[in-house]
Amino acid sequence: MTARTYGQFCGLARAMEIIGERWSLLVIRDLVLGPKRFTDLQRGLPKIARSILSARLNELEEAGVVRRRVLPDLDAAVVYELTEYGSELDRILLQLGLWGARSLGEPAADDVFTPDAAILSLYTTFRPEAALGTALTVEIRHSAELIVHARIDNGAIKADRGPCADADLVIKPRGMAMLLLLNGGLSAAEALAGGHVGIEGPAQHLETFTRLFHIAAAPARPEGLVVH
Repeated sequence: MTARTYGQFCGLARAMEIIGERWSLLVIRDLVLGPKRFTDLQRGLPKIARSILSARLNELEEAGVVRRRVLPDLDAAVVYELTEYGSELDRILLQLGLWGARSLGEPAADDVFTPDAAILSLYTTFRPEAALGTALTVEIRHSAELIVHARIDNGAIKADRGPCADADLVIKPRGMAMLLLLNGGLSAAEALAGGHVGIEGPAQHLETFTRLFHIAAAPARPEGLVVH
């Protein structure tokens, strides 16, 4: 564990000593969605140096937030996963992500938007109270390489990577359209009329989507998140 401390007898100070180092929260973010190999974590955090990722994993493991596990298959690969203690950060991460999303602007040219970030953005912005009595499956094609989907059923959500053959709605956002739809900068009708999004499915489903997902909303707790 890092020797750097704030010298404060305070739960918040202790939390920052455990997870406040640069990259630590993003490592945890990617593990919230399930166990990952070292190379998987590197792929999701392309700007982190291998030595720093290794150091952060060691620190989080020493703090009881992350553990290593050997997969019971032929290659006996080692994966990293959150402990029960580490998994308690899920709601905190979603609330922090929602807070930060309110300050998002134009992405820099070299900013990376990963599948894990796309999936967590759905959990973060989902409004379970608005989804009561609603069943809807949505696929979002951010690009040909980045496709995610979400199944909404009576106030619950399950999001994952990849396309969905039985999606009720396919959304193909352009530029900043998805962020503007989520923060109220564009209505569904405006997005369609202005060519900011393409869809497959009824336009009314896009209206429903903007009602169920919003940056100003409280996040849903992600229970049993798994990326396949």
